[in-house]
Amino acid sequence: MTLLARLDRLPLSRPHYLLLLIGGLGYTFDGMDSAVVAFLLPSAQDAWGLSNGQLGLIGSATPFGFLFGATVAGLLGDRIGRKKVMMYALAFYAAFSVIAAFAPNYEVFLGSRVLAGAGAGAESAIIAPFLSEFVPAKRRGWFIGALAGFFSFGFVMAALIGRFVVPTMDDGWRIAQVITALPIVMLLWWRRSLPESPRFLLQNGRVDEAEAVVADLERRVERATGQPLPPVPEPAAQPATNTATKTAGVNLISALRFLWSPVMARRTAVTWLIWFVITFSYYGFFSWIPTLLVQRGITVTKSFEFSIIIYLAQVPGYFSAAWLSERLDRKNTIAIYLSGSAVSAFWLSQMDTPATITLAGAVLSFFLNGTYAGVYSYTPEVFPTWIRATGTGLSSAFGRVGSILAPTIIGLSAASLGFGGVFGLTTAVLVVGVVCVVVFGLATAGRSLEELTEPAKEASK
Repeated sequence: MTLLARLDRLPLSRPHYLLLLIGGLGYTFDGMDSAVVAFLLPSAQDAWGLSNGQLGLIGSATPFGFLFGATVAGLLGDRIGRKKVMMYALAFYAAFSVIAAFAPNYEVFLGSRVLAGAGAGAESAIIAPFLSEFVPAKRRGWFIGALAGFFSFGFVMAALIGRFVVPTMDDGWRIAQVITALPIVMLLWWRRSLPESPRFLLQNGRVDEAEAVVADLERRVERATGQPLPPVPEPAAQPATNTATKTAGVNLISALRFLWSPVMARRTAVTWLIWFVITFSYYGFFSWIPTLLVQRGITVTKSFEFSIIIYLAQVPGYFSAAWLSERLDRKNTIAIYLSGSAVSAFWLSQMDTPATITLAGAVLSFFLNGTYAGVYSYTPEVFPTWIRATGTGLSSAFGRVGSILAPTIIGLSAASLGFGGVFGLTTAVLVVGVVCVVVFGLATAGRSLEELTEPAKEASK
């Protein structure tokens, strides 16, 4: 009877949902901070007389910080533990969000936004692999998809702040940033009670600590369900015994060498490509939609109201994909929602009125965010425990390259291709993603993390 078998046979119950809530609130604030920047730009421009180029740098600051934060978080998560990185990243993000709120000039504001983005990127990259290591295989797709769904709440809150705080009071754009940072203090206090991942503990030879975590979770699940725990299935998966040394030696070079080794290259390539495609399309769309609406003849205030509608469509997008992930497999769910995104982007390219643009934009928002739910579930599953956080972090970081490039590429394309050409380009990118997922993606539903990564574990010996 192994610890991992005992962990994986537990039914989802109140202790798991508490983990979901604590992790999900982190994603809510990450999403809120990322999205609120679009609503701060006009005020920052007025305050410091910024050029469009300087505004573009502010728009790229958060995703640029995300790239480095996600990379560092993955490497540290496999070295010092998932929980520590989650705590440090959250505190780092909150501190620099407050500094940005009180920035005296453009330079301080820009630097603070980059560093706040680094904290948010680290937080974002570590939560999914951390929580995936607590959840039974048969419910992991829904659980991690629902976890990613908390991003949508942050975007909706950012749109509400952009509409009802930023334009309605003096220094509203500064107050908005304080609003995004202050709840973090409560969440940091709450997260102190989180256990470290038992899989991480086992990989590092800390068996007694892992036993204590699993035993405590068993007690709480039994108390929450009021029923005896299910029997442990046989044969139970055995934890790897050779990875304590590996984990201690993980660095960027060794991680990249392993991730692009023959046994892992296909998984890595598909995962990185999915992240790039969805993040390029997502940031290209959401960074430009308010501007495109204004160019169609509506006021800035009205464009923010239309943006709220588009952001609201994220909520059912995430949670419908989370539900489908366990029924159709993560790979198939990602392909379906990427296909829906491609069709929606093409539809949007043909629209020319604010109402129809908003409707098509809402449908595109639904499918893009549903894709993210599948991607967040899929990514931690394809990497072995000893490098899971690093693999997830580097995949997310590569996706952030797309978020940095998208606003610039789409901005330049808009000048030469027009509104239709912008989203025609997005459609082509999404189609490439669909083909690669269908042909090369890995089926993961209902399989334990150890089963999914056994070939990679053997190859790494």
